[in-house]
Amino acid sequence: MQNIPSVDLRDFLSDDPTRKQKFVNEIGKAFEDIGFVALKGHFLDDNLVGELYGEIRNFFSLPLETKYSYEIPGIGGQRGYVSFGKEHAKGKKEGDLKEFWHFGQYVSKDSKYAAEYPDNVEVKELPRFNEVGKEAYQMLEKTGIYVLRALALHLGLDEFYFDKYGKEGNSILRPIHYPPITSEPENAIRAAAHGDINLITLLMGAQGKGLQVQNHNGDWIDAMAEPDELVINVGDMLSRHTNNKLKSTIHQVVNPPRELWGTSRYSIPFFMHPVSDMRLDVLENCIDENNPKLYEDISAGEFLHERLVDLGLIKK
Repeated sequence: MQNIPSVDLRDFLSDDPTRKQKFVNEIGKAFEDIGFVALKGHFLDDNLVGELYGEIRNFFSLPLETKYSYEIPGIGGQRGYVSFGKEHAKGKKEGDLKEFWHFGQYVSKDSKYAAEYPDNVEVKELPRFNEVGKEAYQMLEKTGIYVLRALALHLGLDEFYFDKYGKEGNSILRPIHYPPITSEPENAIRAAAHGDINLITLLMGAQGKGLQVQNHNGDWIDAMAEPDELVINVGDMLSRHTNNKLKSTIHQVVNPPRELWGTSRYSIPFFMHPVSDMRLDVLENCIDENNPKLYEDISAGEFLHERLVDLGLIKK
């Protein structure tokens, strides 16, 4: 496979059972084969996308000392600003060539998870920043819920199996700025090869070259989407829960050619996490004689903590 397949969520949302099943089959096959798809028909409109990009460019253009004032100690980078080079891939010591922001879940005060989630951080210099971020967060979450419903059907589960785990989940919207490269990087790229932690990732901003996916032969292929598409991939939590039936694929963001070093790159992944008390124990219907159980039982919260330590965002 030399590119990632494209699917249309409007098939799943239609009243036609044949179209709905077509979407289930297509996304299920793609996630078993390579773990990535390009998705049309999502809930983000062009105006919201344009406004979000404008707001994040404005934020990353703020003076460094202003941005540093939004870096919150003691929460593992789960909200607010994370400065350049602070995160690294699992097993790497070189920091990635990026800075980013985190928007987190919005729950009511009487939610059982209200005390668990840190507050979102308000950027006082940009009056629309938080409002636009929240709207994008909720539209991406809505899209993700429908994708998980299709995957539940593909796995032989109840269509709404993931709803109770995803709707108040510990999901993160991460606008990323890869700044211009000013000197020869030593062993560092914009985002080193890694698998995502979560259930699924919905990525805005994969229109230009840079994001690469590793196929089963070990070859790196460009994962490029059309302007109206999101790139969606399987994370390690979902791969673990399905005993690797759905593949969490290694991917990276490579540095641009030297003539483009002077340019910034922006991308906006939405990491769809479940609630922390979801069990990631391998599903019984994903175990058989040819596919023995590969993973020990663990909760989503325990798994997330382990991985944040691996990434350098939480110190042991």
